[in-house]
Amino acid sequence: MNRQDQFLDTALGLVSTQSFPAIVGTADMMLKSSGVTLVGYEMIGGGYCTAVVRGGISDVRLAVEVGAETVAQFGMKVSTVIIPRPMPNLDEVLPIGSKLAAMIGKHSTNQFSNLAVGLLETRGFPAMVAAADAMLKSADVTLTAYHTIGDGLCTAIIRGTVANVAMAVEVGMQEAERVGELHSVMVIPRALDDLDQTLPIATCWVEELQPLQIPITVKEVEKPLVALPELVELQPLELPAQVERALPQAQAAEFEPTEKEAIEVERTIEPTEKQAIELEIEQSDEGDDQA
Repeated sequence: MNRQDQFLDTALGLVSTQSFPAIVGTADMMLKSSGVTLVGYEMIGGGYCTAVVRGGISDVRLAVEVGAETVAQFGMKVSTVIIPRPMPNLDEVLPIGSKLAAMIGKHSTNQFSNLAVGLLETRGFPAMVAAADAMLKSADVTLTAYHTIGDGLCTAIIRGTVANVAMAVEVGMQEAERVGELHSVMVIPRALDDLDQTLPIATCWVEELQPLQIPITVKEVEKPLVALPELVELQPLELPAQVERALPQAQAAEFEPTEKEAIEVERTIEPTEKQAIELEIEQSDEGDDQA
């Protein structure tokens, strides 16, 4: 199958409006009505937001119809288009393909995945801040991010249980109208994974994987320090004069026997008189025997 064949049975669906809560709610209804994939949003300024979905031609057609009806309920201008069998070059030029590829490779979820989503949009930043403060003080919700789309439109995004989010949004609406202009609101009981991944989230809530750190205690063995002996230059031995004079006499005394030792040596070497007489008698007896 060549590259062009993989686009024969797919289509792109685009639904556009002028409100971020409205486009998020529209995308949620499109995902729940048919088997399409939310590629993401395109925001061109002036408050214009476009939800882009992709899937089979029949699924995309059904999703776009449901999206148009949802936007109409907000009383806003809506524009839609269905592009069957888009050419590969269209994805390469537009950021649609890169967003879809990033979504396919990204399956991580955040700590707010199973909670309801509340979106409150105002025209003017002060009204949005006042509404966000009122929502946080009125119910157990968390402000996860805020988003701007141009034309002075700001959206506060909160997460919590369905009851808390509904209560917080109601209080926020009253505060936004008191301070400035309320533009639109949306409560989504549980966002699908595709929708949840496209919602903005503040960097303080992003969980980054950290390397696992295992404490290891290493006992360092102290090696004994071996001190190398220093080289010492040998000096000639100098003896005192008395030792030098006594040294030859001591050496001669070692080799010359004493008088007593000499007598003992003579006794051991020279036979005694008795031994000489016995020797002569033995020699005379031997001579008689021979005669």
